Amino acid sequence: MRAVIQRVSQSSCTVDNEVTGSIGLGFLVLLGVEDSDSDEDLQWLSQKIVNLRVFGDENGLMNKALADIGGDILLISQFTLLAQTKKGNRPSFIRAARPEKAIPLYEKMIVAFEQLTGKEIATGIFGADMKISLVNDGPVTIVMDTKDKENH
Repeated sequence: MRAVIQRVSQSSCTVDNEVTGSIGLGFLVLLGVEDSDSDEDLQWLSQKIVNLRVFGDENGLMNKALADIGGDILLISQFTLLAQTKKGNRPSFIRAARPEKAIPLYEKMIVAFEQLTGKEIATGIFGADMKISLVNDGPVTIVMDTKDKENH
C-alpha cells in the first residue's frame, strides 16, 4: 500500500456535484492498493498514519498526533499512486490491485481508521471520478509505502 498523507485545515471530495466527504483539520489520505498488499500492510499503515506527530504544539513544533488535536480523516482511493513511469511517457498501473482485491482492503482501511480514531471517516467513492479540494496546512505532505517500512 502506498499512501500520500496531507495535513489539511480542510478537505472535501465531490462526485457528480455532490459532496461525499468533508473534514476540517486533519489528514487527507490518498491510498493506493497494490496486488501484493495484505491485512498486515493495512494494520501497519493505519497505525502509522493515525499516530503521525505532525501537528503543532504550543511551541509550534510538530509534536501532536491526530487524536491530540481532535482531527479527522478523509480517505480517498487512488490507484494512480502505483504508477510506473520507467518506460515511455504513458504510466503503467500493472501493480495496482484489481477492484475485487482493492475494494475490500479500502473498506477495511475505513474500519481500521474508525477503530483507531473513534470517529467516522469521510470518504470518496471507489472508482468514481472524484474532485478533491484541500487546503494543505504547512504544507505538510508525507508519503508512506508498506513495501519500504524501514524508511518509515
